[in-house]
Amino acid sequence: MRIAINTGGGDAPGLNAVIRAAVLAAQGRGWDVVGIRRGYSGLFKPHGIVPLTERAVSGITHMGGTILGTSNRGNPFSFPVERSGGTVEMVDRSDQVISRIEELGIDCLIAVGGDGSLRIAAELANKGLKVVGVPKTIDNDLDATAVTFGFHTAVQTATDAIGKLHSTAEAHQRVMVVELMGRHAGWIALFAGFASTADVILIPEIPYDLARVAEKIGERWAEGSEFAIIVVAEGAVPKGGEASYLEKPALSGGRRLGGVAKMIAWQLEELTGHETRSLVLGHLQRGGEPIAFDRILSLSFGTAAVELIAKGQFGCMVALDPPRVRGVPLAQAVSKLKTVPLDHELILSARAMGISFGD
Repeated sequence: MRIAINTGGGDAPGLNAVIRAAVLAAQGRGWDVVGIRRGYSGLFKPHGIVPLTERAVSGITHMGGTILGTSNRGNPFSFPVERSGGTVEMVDRSDQVISRIEELGIDCLIAVGGDGSLRIAAELANKGLKVVGVPKTIDNDLDATAVTFGFHTAVQTATDAIGKLHSTAEAHQRVMVVELMGRHAGWIALFAGFASTADVILIPEIPYDLARVAEKIGERWAEGSEFAIIVVAEGAVPKGGEASYLEKPALSGGRRLGGVAKMIAWQLEELTGHETRSLVLGHLQRGGEPIAFDRILSLSFGTAAVELIAKGQFGCMVALDPPRVRGVPLAQAVSKLKTVPLDHELILSARAMGISFGD
């Protein structure tokens, strides 16, 4: 058996741990393992296929990022190809991907990625490629698994940062608005906001009314606590409005979320008269070493992926179904996003503690 591993989409703490575990588990069965660099792009580039031996993955469990590299623009069903004159055309290279994998003698692909990457894997599986998926996203928005690796490390990073803002906000009697990642799901903002005892948490699932946020700030000052911490997911939307986007489009041509914290800070300063500052944590949430929970989950996912291959359970994704890791069909895994339910225990607890959700 010869298997390949690739990592696609945004990076997340724990990717290298998945790679190490899968390689060691596969080699324990006498299998050969190779890595595809930068998603599927390595299939078409010199030195894009690298051998993954025990030595190659030694000492990488604690490392952030991915030794294979990753890409948000490597969808083989819409692959960028540069034409003469410098123009870029999007073409379907999925058949070439499958042919190239066959040429390399690869029997199965372990695709490590989030919602977008696993949708690609599911489509390739529909075309006959033997694929096993591993769920990766700090957004924690894949519905078929209890949690994705990388999420808890991102929450810890955000919690640490928000905690450091408390002292400076109190010293200067300021309102601090912290923007966290979360396009369609507010898991990071909810968990980090709750853990850091934010005064307001704004998530995409609950449209906010800025007047209610200003009201909460007024209550803080009236009680003698002359500072406030607001945590907002990048995809949060005002009632009757839409999400905030950056003026410059992404290289893919689509709009890029961002700017909601700055917009809220400007508006709140006018509404409340209190000095308000904004901070965007951005890619800090993706970087750094995975915490112990994510290392354990990633290592478990990597070995579970090899186990699914050994059982011939292709077209599946490994998923945490406490207390076990099991396989679920890829089509089921990407069928819907996991958003925060309005009756989630943390939302109920936060409301009981007086934390506002802007509604």
